[in-house]
Amino acid sequence: MVESLGLRRYALMGVSQGAPIAIAHAAQYPERVSKLVLYGAYAKGRNKRSAGHEQETAQTLLSIMRQGWGDERSPYMRAFSSLYLPSGTREQIGWFAELQRLATSPENAARLRVACDDIDMTALLDKVKCPALVLHARNDGVVPFDEGRQLAASLPFGQFVALDSDNHILLENEPAWMPFVTSISNFLQASALSH
Repeated sequence: MVESLGLRRYALMGVSQGAPIAIAHAAQYPERVSKLVLYGAYAKGRNKRSAGHEQETAQTLLSIMRQGWGDERSPYMRAFSSLYLPSGTREQIGWFAELQRLATSPENAARLRVACDDIDMTALLDKVKCPALVLHARNDGVVPFDEGRQLAASLPFGQFVALDSDNHILLENEPAWMPFVTSISNFLQASALSH
């Protein structure tokens, strides 16, 4: 994809489970990735974290996904959505359920969830040579706040921005939206660190 666009150097953004993929890409192509922006990110999936309750949460989410994926009327989908959008309106939760339904089947969603829970990118973090901005909601119910903070501290040129939100998926009408947009804009416009 990058070659088809003719890009030699580019900034890369990874959100939630897309963050480990962005980290791996930045580590593999340090000459190509100029800056890295990560939101709601983690280096270790739930099954790789030391807190025992994380593995239980992984199994619970898997069961919820199998029961109500993409059905906004399902109590399981409402429970799942409340983790991602606890401050979301009924309309936003409906949009989220529809997005899930269109994105993939319940079976594929469960397979992806298992794969994401087993991710461990910690060995690659010191290979990320570009400036990295890690943004994380303080009360994120999907990825613990400390995961984002630890990720930023483990990246050689990591910066961390805490956002006052309960949502894993930021909404444009919440107070954290403008600090999120402004932080990313300022980071991307700043000249690259010299190392």
